[in-house]
Amino acid sequence: MRKIEFAEVAPLIEYERMREGYRRRIIDLKRRRRVQVGDHLSFLFENRETVLFQIQEMLRAERIVEEARVRDEIDVYNDLIPGEGELSATLFIEIEDPALIKETLDRLMGIDVGERVWIEIGGAHVIPGIFEAGHSDEERGKLSAVHFVRFRFGPAEIRGFREDDAFLVADHPGARARVRIPDEVKASLLQDLGA
Repeated sequence: MRKIEFAEVAPLIEYERMREGYRRRIIDLKRRRRVQVGDHLSFLFENRETVLFQIQEMLRAERIVEEARVRDEIDVYNDLIPGEGELSATLFIEIEDPALIKETLDRLMGIDVGERVWIEIGGAHVIPGIFEAGHSDEERGKLSAVHFVRFRFGPAEIRGFREDDAFLVADHPGARARVRIPDEVKASLLQDLGA
């Protein structure tokens, strides 16, 4: 998938004018790219459109207009765009009750280490999630509520993903769940995989 380029990012004033309609469209797109796994894990599968929206929103929130800083943000967010044969997701640990945040995050410590999250395809393929480092610190007992994870597919896995049921699985003492990836989400992800 092609990375975001500077010329694709709307200047702040132009973005403000188009933001409301653009935002509604992206919210609808994200609905078709999100999978809830258990009570607290929500995976948003990223693509060029979702990443460009995040860039635009960050520039807006931080009032960034200098070209060098805009390019820096583009470079950071481009890491979220999946490469060839990959799916890329942002994992949100969602906790509605503020009183339960620390307890829940403590219980989920280590979710991003080892093979705790994967995509299972038709009982024949398991594609482990590869987490970006630096979002938890077990020594200090800190776990971020946001993680970035990639799933790398080979040709056989892509074929299986197209033809068979696929499941998103979490297998951690604090979160065990196996959820079928809905057809609407799967159709969107197949586009990412070029299948």
